[in-house]
Amino acid sequence: MRTQYRVHLPTLVLLVFLVPPSRPVCVDVPSDTEAVLGTSMKLTCISCMKREEVKAKTYVNWYYIAQKEEDDKLEKTHIYKYEDNVAEEVDGPFKGRLTWNGSQDLQEMSIRIKNVTFNDSGLYECHVRRDFEFGFFSPSFSIIKNITLNVKKKATADPTAIYSEIMMYVLLVFLTFWLLVEMVYCYRKISKSDEQAQDTAY
Repeated sequence: MRTQYRVHLPTLVLLVFLVPPSRPVCVDVPSDTEAVLGTSMKLTCISCMKREEVKAKTYVNWYYIAQKEEDDKLEKTHIYKYEDNVAEEVDGPFKGRLTWNGSQDLQEMSIRIKNVTFNDSGLYECHVRRDFEFGFFSPSFSIIKNITLNVKKKATADPTAIYSEIMMYVLLVFLTFWLLVEMVYCYRKISKSDEQAQDTAY
């Protein structure tokens, strides 16, 4: 027993130093596109890093694009930025209602809108740029995520939740019925055994 312990202990120590620590798993999920009037809404922007991007500098810019009804032109407004490890709002219609909701490793660069209004409906763009430093060569990576937000007065029912609730009740009825059948079957089996036992006794 002591010999096995001496053999396994150096192996465990070697594994601890050789196996690199695991990084958090990044999943690129789309943002919600419906908000309820007067509530808080998260605009999700995720850009999963590759191995070579871990030591890059990340810059994020959020834009809001509204369509003017009178001339059908698009108006693009800079509303939020993240640079030099500082997140801050930009002067404009969203001033005082935006907060940073990104992750510490900067794989998620989301923002949150407080007290959503009907005027917040429209297209949002999340511009992400990562600058790498490899000696004299400084490549960069850029990506744009688009989110079309629709503000409603009341929340709409989620079809998935409705189907799940229906299936839950169906399953509950089926299990109840199956339990009753099993109880009747067991009762009849026990009664039959008692009758056979009585016949054998006589």
